[in-house]
Amino acid sequence: MSKKVTKQNAFLIIFAIFAISINMRPAITSIGPMLETIREQLTLSNAQVSLLTAVPVICMGVFASMAPVLNRKFGLKYTIYAMLILIGLMTALRGFISSFLILIGTAFLIGIAIAVIGPLLSAMIKQYFPDRAASVIGIYSFGMGVGSAASAGLTAVFFDRTGSYLFALSIWSMLALLGLVAWFLAMRGNMEVRQLDSVVVKGKQKKVRSPWKTRKAWLFLLFFGLQSSAFFSIITWLAPIAISSGMTLLQAGTLLSIMTTVQIFLNILLPLLMERFPARKFWLMLMLIAGMLAVALFWTGIHPLMWAGAFIMGIPLGGLFPIALLLPLDETKTAEEASSWTAMMQTGGFIIGGLLPLLIAVVYDGTANHHYTFGIIMLLYVMMLILTFMIGDKKMREE
Repeated sequence: MSKKVTKQNAFLIIFAIFAISINMRPAITSIGPMLETIREQLTLSNAQVSLLTAVPVICMGVFASMAPVLNRKFGLKYTIYAMLILIGLMTALRGFISSFLILIGTAFLIGIAIAVIGPLLSAMIKQYFPDRAASVIGIYSFGMGVGSAASAGLTAVFFDRTGSYLFALSIWSMLALLGLVAWFLAMRGNMEVRQLDSVVVKGKQKKVRSPWKTRKAWLFLLFFGLQSSAFFSIITWLAPIAISSGMTLLQAGTLLSIMTTVQIFLNILLPLLMERFPARKFWLMLMLIAGMLAVALFWTGIHPLMWAGAFIMGIPLGGLFPIALLLPLDETKTAEEASSWTAMMQTGGFIIGGLLPLLIAVVYDGTANHHYTFGIIMLLYVMMLILTFMIGDKKMREE
């Protein structure tokens, strides 16, 4: 842990990271269980309704480069405040007006807020917990897993109890209050985090490697994009696929809950295991083989096998994201560099991650056949497996 923070401040910062990260997925993952309901009530095509998950994910890529700019101008403290408030207000707005335009507009602004928060949290972890980055990344991804699991599983329950998809989508705005309180407690007194300070060493401005000119950074970008594509494709389309195979809405929601519950445990467990056993290639191969097996089980359309597939699919969904987040932290030496590499990785990666679920929707509109959906998702895992050998294991640097 960095000497710049006391043990009490370190605990508050870690709790704040957890509370903030809970807010970074529900506005997206709550759409999946409601996909068919929204499509029917607003008379939309599959491509149109899938924009509700594609737009925020693409925004998370396009606007990730805003993070270092806002951090330098306003400081991380006030930037995070503003982004959390934006997420909370836009999610709450969904509860008042039944309109496709409102849903798209809020998705756009929420995507921008998430895009800014992600690289800033990575920079803070790099700066204040350089020796425990994997563990704190585990807390960060664990928080996102909790948000994903809660919204994926409970959104259908809220709809079933109230009959209102507006309420089921907007209730997740309450999580922003938890994030704001936790951030306030972590940032009290003289506590301030400025990414710019991390690149001044002994009075000299340290040169930062540009990730855009580094081959390894491009491999990280592609890998991050493929794992994001797989995650958002499955989160978006598993419930509609389950319903089309004969499951009820609540059964489909439970299927998502099982998958995301396993994801939560992997979010926190895998980074801890990687600290003790840092064979990155081994863990990646394990995750990817599990993902391919799960896709094959879903593909059968047999309900007992689909339940088993949901359990297995939680392994790559929970494990690949924290590994992807650790890649630029392993390769960089300063918080400034970590933030620029993470921003670049997420810029391209989330654009890819948003486009693939949209492609699935377009293909399904044209074919009405989810065999193509499974084929696309399986291809994503095969491509990630190939990339695993190109990325390799972490190389220890001489300082």
